[in-house]
Order: sequence, then C-alpha cells, then structure tokens
Amino acid sequence: MVKAFASAADTEEKTVSFTELGDGLYAYTAEGDPNSGVIIGDDGVMVVDTQATPTAAQDVVRRIREVTDKPIKYVVLSHYHAVRVLGAAAYGAEQIIASDSCRAMIAERGQEDWDSEFGRMPRLFKDPESIEGLTWPTLTFHKRMSVYLGKRRVDILHVGRSHTAGDVVIWVPDSKVLFSGDSVEYKAACYCGDAHLEDWPGTLDNILALGPQQLVPGRGDALTSPEMVREGIALTRDFLTTLYDSVSASAARGLPLKEAFDRCRAVMDPKFGSFAIHEHVLPFNVARAYDEANGIDTPRIWTAERDRDMWAALQG
Repeated sequence: MVKAFASAADTEEKTVSFTELGDGLYAYTAEGDPNSGVIIGDDGVMVVDTQATPTAAQDVVRRIREVTDKPIKYVVLSHYHAVRVLGAAAYGAEQIIASDSCRAMIAERGQEDWDSEFGRMPRLFKDPESIEGLTWPTLTFHKRMSVYLGKRRVDILHVGRSHTAGDVVIWVPDSKVLFSGDSVEYKAACYCGDAHLEDWPGTLDNILALGPQQLVPGRGDALTSPEMVREGIALTRDFLTTLYDSVSASAARGLPLKEAFDRCRAVMDPKFGSFAIHEHVLPFNVARAYDEANGIDTPRIWTAERDRDMWAALQG
C-alpha cells in the first residue's frame, strides 16, 4: 500500500508562537511548520524567511505590527525553497537579500521547485492565487554582508553548503542571536533533497563557532539558551550523519536505491520517527544521499512528476 504522498494528508492547522528572544528579536514558529524571524532595529525591520504565500505571510505582518510600527525594510531569504520565499510580496520591503548561490538556484529550478512543493505541502500554500510569481532577490552577495538597522548591525553569512548550496545564517552580534534557516532544525526532520550532506556537518561547526546564545531554527521551537542551541545543533548533526552513513554504506555495496531506503528507514525510524515531517522527507533524503554517495555533487532538480515517481518506487 502506497503511503499518502509527502505532507498532502497533513491538513491540521498548527498553533503559532511569537517568541521574544531579546530586544527587538522574535521567532515566529508553528509546531514544526517553517519558521520566520523578525529583527527590529532603530529605523526599521528585517524579516527572515517569508512563509509560502502573501496571504500566509499576513499573520507574520500582523504580529510585527503588534510590537512595532517601524517600516519593514528588508526581507532575507535564508535559502531558496518555495515555502520559504513565495510570501515575500506581503512585506513591501525595500530590498530582498539572498546569497549569489540562492539566486542562481531560483534561475535554475525556481518554477520546478514551486510546482513540487505545492504538491507536497498544500496546507502551507494558503490562497496560492495571491503569489505574484517567483521571488527574486534585489541584493545578493558571495560570502557575507552587513546591514545596519540604525545602530543595530545584522550580519548575513554564507558559512558553507548545507540544506542547499546557497544557505545563509543571519547573525545579530549585539544579542548573540542567530537565525539559521534550515541549516539547523529542532526536533524536526531535516529535508535533504537539495542538500550537500558531506559539507553540512562542517557548516554546523561554523555556526557553533559564532557562539550563538539563542537560535531560531528552520523548523521547531526557538532555542532560548546556550544549552538548547548545542542540543539543536547536535540533533541536526546526528540526523544527518545517521542518514548519510547508512545510505553511503549501501551505495558502496552497490545496493539498489529501494534497498538503501529500507535499510536507512530501519536506523532512522527508531531515532527520528517522532520528528515533524520525518515520513515526508525520508524518501527525498535517501534519494539525494544515494546520488551524493555515487558522486553527483549538484542535486538533481525535483519536479512534481519526479516527486511522485520516486515516492511510489520507495514507499510502495
């Protein structure tokens, strides 16, 4: 029996939390749904990740307006995935910031990703007709840039390949708060379909070296102490290494993808089966890990058709 595709059967709305992490710093989280972050400076607001549609993003805007009337000047894309970026128009920001690699991914696979993720996670795409088209950055950078919200400096850093080739983290040095995007998750499964699994643990080392005291992950609760930060990074690392060690061992033996998937499930389910979206992401994760273990560095583009073909082959 084929299992319900990805998160198509997930129709239950999640409870949103808007957690204050420090002066002008907020985490918008929703029980394992994609998170957003809010940074308020002297003269304006920066939003990290936008939600999937402008209609969905209005809830973030409403909560911002409950705490400040300062203009939303910047939107930062931690990386390119449709559920993270297609709500950008709701904020009316002056600039949309992303890494050079993130913009390249939009050009290469933006429409395919939109079609793919809409099929996988329909609940998140509230009022899809409100989407104005692909979200294009207006400012890009290679490794790092700093934005000043008055006296408050925000550093946007590409510290290594991880969840995608173009991920960035957003670092607020005056408060030692970091917004990690999907480079770090907390008690939520990492989606690795576009990942660089051999690089990702080193990227986690680079994140840890910044010394964050609090961290907003891509999914899961805000990490509000140094101990929680270390726990979140350790859980992410364990998830990635368990996945890749299993799949790369199967690939080295020349086992077919379906057998690699079954072997990986046997080690992943006991440890991570309770994590949000675990069942959804496992086939995509194994397929990408299998490709990387076989020398395919650039992740193959996921399309709506490839998604369902792969799902039927592995989950049947």
